[in-house]
Amino acid sequence: MIEEELRRALAALVDGLPPRQAAGAVERLMTGYRAKNGAAPVLRDRADVVAYAAYRMPATFAAVAAALEALAVRTQGWRPASHLDVGGGTGAAVWAAAEVWGEPGDAGTARRTTVLDRSEPALALGRELAGACTVDLAPPAAEWSVRSLTGADGAAPDGRHGGSGTGTGGGEELPAADLVTVSYVLGELPEREQTAVVGAAARAGRAVVVTEPGTPEGYARVIAARDLLVAAGLRVLAPCPHSAPCPMVPGEDWCHFAARVSRSSLHRQVKGGSLPYEDEKFSYVAAAYPEVAGGPAAGRVVRRPQKRKGQVLLELCTAENGLRPATVTKRHGADYRAARDVKWGDVWPPEV
Repeated sequence: MIEEELRRALAALVDGLPPRQAAGAVERLMTGYRAKNGAAPVLRDRADVVAYAAYRMPATFAAVAAALEALAVRTQGWRPASHLDVGGGTGAAVWAAAEVWGEPGDAGTARRTTVLDRSEPALALGRELAGACTVDLAPPAAEWSVRSLTGADGAAPDGRHGGSGTGTGGGEELPAADLVTVSYVLGELPEREQTAVVGAAARAGRAVVVTEPGTPEGYARVIAARDLLVAAGLRVLAPCPHSAPCPMVPGEDWCHFAARVSRSSLHRQVKGGSLPYEDEKFSYVAAAYPEVAGGPAAGRVVRRPQKRKGQVLLELCTAENGLRPATVTKRHGADYRAARDVKWGDVWPPEV
């Protein structure tokens, strides 16, 4: 429902935008986004912001929704009453929270929502998208606030924006919230500011979810954030089965997952693709203070399962034995039947 609403809202925004203009804006923005120096694309005007949202927002939404769903499963029915999205930009994480926990007014709650970003055009579009949603995506009092990466109020002079948004760093503290999301933001920042943002998120939230691209570099940033969150007193709930050091060695391997993104005709148009779907690779960590009930799984599938005749080969990360392979055969009965359906990123062994 929420994903369909997002598609509809994005299509309505792009409707009337000359295709050549949209394609040109997308190409220029994504060239900057992929630049080796990590420079975030510059959003010059509304056309840039609309093109960027059409290109990236569906994938960002899918990845963040998967990470938040993993947190929701591990916290045994906990629902955040407030949500702070650091560097939220056009609001993909706001849509993802609604996908996972329902509309802000569901179950007698009124989720207080705050989105911080340094790009006023991105925030304005996020506010517009949320307002166009036919469900209560964000409460009317939701705050879309301009904050800079260096901790000073006001928009960045160059209007830069990337990932799902740009965030707040420097010395300012963040407003307190049950849930703090930092999505596709850290890669835009110098290492010192990455540390500042994650530290501020740890002080502000009861639960913190950090999501980055599923690349070796993105994984390294997630692991650094994970270490900071654990040092601050949070417990890792997903995807890891423990809060001990990650058994994967940055530079040799990396932990990441994939979220299937259904491509609308608009999405295929701006991305120049023909397939009706794509897989967004992402790395993430979801952690919470002990006051939030729940705990990690005993193990998780960290590679695509390999199915053979009469057996399923799994690569697991476990609390007791770290990374290890597991072979599930027909002799295992119900576990074998479950293994035939298990997916990359799922919990293993199966939980009731």
